[in-house]
Amino acid sequence: MNVQTETLPATEWPDFYFARHGETSWNRERRYQGTRDIPLNDVGRKQADSNGVLLRELFERNGVDPQSLNWFASPLSRASETMDRMRAAFSVDLPPVIYDKRLVEISFGDLEGRLHAEINREMAIAPGNRDESYWHFRPNNGENYDDVAVRLLQFAEVLTHHAVVVAHGGILRVLRHLVEGAPRGEVLNWPPPQGAVAHFSSKRMTLYSAANTWGDAD
Repeated sequence: MNVQTETLPATEWPDFYFARHGETSWNRERRYQGTRDIPLNDVGRKQADSNGVLLRELFERNGVDPQSLNWFASPLSRASETMDRMRAAFSVDLPPVIYDKRLVEISFGDLEGRLHAEINREMAIAPGNRDESYWHFRPNNGENYDDVAVRLLQFAEVLTHHAVVVAHGGILRVLRHLVEGAPRGEVLNWPPPQGAVAHFSSKRMTLYSAANTWGDAD
């Protein structure tokens, strides 16, 4: 039996910083990417480099010691390379990155690799045209957003104060719902940014842009 987030207890979320991975060729082509291990393109690498400088500046402004943090990332290469490039902006030795499978992007199952434009509405709906019911839509051999929410609530048990998390657009959507309480219909259609850092604090998200670059979701 599937466990839905409506049945789980409320979670106290700590203060943490989140960055979506940089752009990939599939992002640019508007393909469903999901769990496929697609690498960063040149734009994505520049976004990751800029995000590192931005994160360092945020820490300096907020009086955060980067050596005191836990650094978490999705194990998919587009996220791990983004994390590595961001960490290169720091001149001090940082704690090792903790790769957590619960941070992997939502699985689109049989739809992965397909263009948004070639999928009919019975199979999937691209961001911008979804209603709240899409939260529970599960493609063949894939996940729905509630599945992702369940694993993120489990991840919250190891998430520490002033952590850094690098993961994916679908993960950031679900975090906005879980942490801020943003409506599902809103986050399902929201374009998670690339080249930006989100600071979650006191149940609110503040976005800081490194390059004023917004990537396609998923």
